[in-house]
Amino acid sequence: MRADQSKHIFRHTPLSKTSVLAWNLPRALALVSLLKGDGFPSWRLVVTALSVCITVLLLSETGRAQNQQNRGSGPISQFLVRTHSSKATSDSGGGDTEAIARETADAVAGKIEQPVMTPTRSSFLAKWQPVKGATGYRLDVSTTPSFDHYVNNYRDVDVGNVTGHIVSGLGRGTRYYYRVRPYTSSGAGSNSEVTSETTANVSSGLVIIPTFDSTITNDPRSNAIQAMITNAIAKYQALFADPITVSIRFRFSSVRPDGTPLNTLVGASNSGIHQLDWDTYISALKADGTTANDMNANATLPNTALSSIILTNSALGRAVGLNTPPVMFADGSLGTGGPYDGIITINTLYPVQFTRPVSAGNLDGEMFTEHEIDEVLGTGSHIDTPAPQFLCPIDLFTWASLNARNTSSSGQRFFSIDQGFHLIVQFNQSPGGDFGDYDSDSFCPANRLFVQNAFNCPGQAADVTASSPEGISLDVMGYDLIPTNSVLGNISTRLPVGTGENVLIAGFKITGSTAKQLLLRALGPTLGQPPFNVPGALGDTTLELHDSTGAIIATNDDWQQASNASSIPANLRPPNHLESAILITLNPGTYTAILRGYQNSTGIALVEVFDTSVGNTQLSNISSRGFVQTGNNVMIAGVIVQFHNKGILVRALGPTLAGFGVANPLPDPMLELHDSNGAIIASNDDWRETQQSIIAATGLAPPNDRESAIAGTIAPGNYTAVVRGFNNAIGVALVEVYALN
Repeated sequence: MRADQSKHIFRHTPLSKTSVLAWNLPRALALVSLLKGDGFPSWRLVVTALSVCITVLLLSETGRAQNQQNRGSGPISQFLVRTHSSKATSDSGGGDTEAIARETADAVAGKIEQPVMTPTRSSFLAKWQPVKGATGYRLDVSTTPSFDHYVNNYRDVDVGNVTGHIVSGLGRGTRYYYRVRPYTSSGAGSNSEVTSETTANVSSGLVIIPTFDSTITNDPRSNAIQAMITNAIAKYQALFADPITVSIRFRFSSVRPDGTPLNTLVGASNSGIHQLDWDTYISALKADGTTANDMNANATLPNTALSSIILTNSALGRAVGLNTPPVMFADGSLGTGGPYDGIITINTLYPVQFTRPVSAGNLDGEMFTEHEIDEVLGTGSHIDTPAPQFLCPIDLFTWASLNARNTSSSGQRFFSIDQGFHLIVQFNQSPGGDFGDYDSDSFCPANRLFVQNAFNCPGQAADVTASSPEGISLDVMGYDLIPTNSVLGNISTRLPVGTGENVLIAGFKITGSTAKQLLLRALGPTLGQPPFNVPGALGDTTLELHDSTGAIIATNDDWQQASNASSIPANLRPPNHLESAILITLNPGTYTAILRGYQNSTGIALVEVFDTSVGNTQLSNISSRGFVQTGNNVMIAGVIVQFHNKGILVRALGPTLAGFGVANPLPDPMLELHDSNGAIIASNDDWRETQQSIIAATGLAPPNDRESAIAGTIAPGNYTAVVRGFNNAIGVALVEVYALN
């Protein structure tokens, strides 16, 4: 197919005959030919063109009765099974058999690159070097280097012909020892050297436990397949903080667990669904909100139910703290006691490659595996379920446009966490693909490349990340992204304080889901003393804190008069008793601090906001407004970046303030950014003169061309923004610092 053909026709066309190869022809014959150096035998067509459809299975009443009888007397009527599929776009060529042959040879020889997985609170990756001639390995795990006793289920475990194995079900913060013995048909060899790993001493963190069935363990590429799956699992465990364990069974077969042919599907998953009432899930979702994404998304939830039932995958329910255990058995049936949250199958009929970089003619196994892990975790839409009259979690965040929801299969649907103001990604609306997946390009190689595309191209690869649509959607549905960004630790602004409109005003915003303790302080007399020696320092400060409605929620004149003055950290107490401080715990939101002179006195003062409880909440942007003069009386704003590099945008507004009723705005502000040594690291007069495209892309460009802005990524440390007037002009200005990541 070509890009100029219609998208509808394109998406219903399976891979070309040369692509749909008989990957399940006798594997032994292929391996023998490979080891002889003859190459793989010729391929023949084993799949005819079938219409692409979504296979959705709802247990029949007979099936339920049988399952009730076979699995016990648990209340299984509340469970449904969701089946999902991932597909490939049409392409003009066949699979790269040579790349598959090389991968098979490397897997048999133990030459597959070993995955990397950070130990979790209950698992670690045991790894070892291959032994020439070995056909498999037996694994021992103990809490002592002498192996006086063994961890349950880890004595002489046959892990197959692989060079790594995820050891699970362990205690946190514990050191474990392991060893392996190679074996052949003639018997087992001697023990390897003892190696140790220590589980993480934390109570949280997502853990995914894989089970590899015989379709993988008996495959010649088993080593490559298991390493690929471990790599995929490691990505999710590094992203999410939820204290839950998800159990997934992995398969490499041309049929689903119940024997249903996969036909033209590259990957497929079966997962158990719990039917939860609206209030139960929504209450848990709101209570679980811990990230900035959560705060934005939860604010868009309606006050009235959109659906009486929310269809929730077993893993996703536990992610928000609900009692939704796994309910799936190895054959895909459901019932109380089922050990799996889901089962993932990669189709042997397709040219799937399990090592990267993937050859141009082959499909990336890791991308399709991540696609199906997303589905087991709960990313699917209600349109693809056995009960489409009820919504799924992702349907709560699908919009046609600003303020216009769309949860149907008609029209356009987009994923958004701010009511459609920003459209993060477009959902697939073609019946040829799953409706919970993303709209795909009608050509290859694709420009819009996402793991969750309804149709993905051969020769291309993508991963789930914290900033990808998949990562954000899992975050807002209930999984909690691990904070990896830096934070703005504290902010300050120095400026002449006048009266009326010319007082010093500092605004800041707290993002996150939990309350944050902050210290606000106003310094005046200290500035006039060594080592600052600022002339004209304000002699006596007062401080007010306002909420987003403008209401005063706290005030202070002399800091020692505060009822909680003794709780102010010693290193942050104002040096002079005439200076002001407010120690307060605030919920996420927008706040304003106003610094005035006592009895309308004037002079130069400094207002500061210190973050004393860095955690899931953080200062996301700050601003200060005041009267900019010349010389020492310019506006000086400071910010501290903590932990990691931070993307920021600093801007200085003047003319724009006239639209807000400010009588004397600075007509043309200039902006400088200094490092902790005082060196200028960036400067700007009119924002379009430098970094125009970068600043515009942030969505925070100043409204007036004469205003200034600087964007960039800065390392942890202290920084100062200085605002002056062009040609020494004076007037009221606003300086702002935005965190971009």
